[in-house]
Amino acid sequence: MFEKMRRFKQELGQKEIERILKDNTSGVLSVIDENGDPYSVPLSYIFYNGSIYFHSAKSGHKINAINNCKKSTFCIIDKDDVKPEKFTTFYKSVIAFGNVEIVNDDEETFFAIKNISKKYYPDHNDELQAEIEKSKYKFLIIKFNIEYITGKQSIELLNAGSQNN
Repeated sequence: MFEKMRRFKQELGQKEIERILKDNTSGVLSVIDENGDPYSVPLSYIFYNGSIYFHSAKSGHKINAINNCKKSTFCIIDKDDVKPEKFTTFYKSVIAFGNVEIVNDDEETFFAIKNISKKYYPDHNDELQAEIEKSKYKFLIIKFNIEYITGKQSIELLNAGSQNN
């Protein structure tokens, strides 16, 4: 069971959460490694059909941690505007709770890598398609299955009326 946000008035609506997931280009995946230590890594991603997809090398600390424990979180910072004169930060962020899995389906893998490529390299379609075709069995795709998601903004942004529900 996930705790409800204590400052519920600052909670973002679902529409704004989805905008943040779609519009941003990086977030931080946090997992627990085989020693029980937290491990966080910034990643590029796509959001599709209620899940988040990442590409990865086939081995390393992140993969070992994922194989150790499927539970994870993914955080995206949409706004981080420090206001030193006011001793505050105008912020907006999203955090997703869920589990990660390594995608073993070729069709889902190719779908994810094509859409990751489109998001980050939209003007290089021909080159990307050639590279994907050449390396298609080298890709490892990780899927983050969202179980619970929440977003929050600073009270200053809320009071300014910037929340898009």
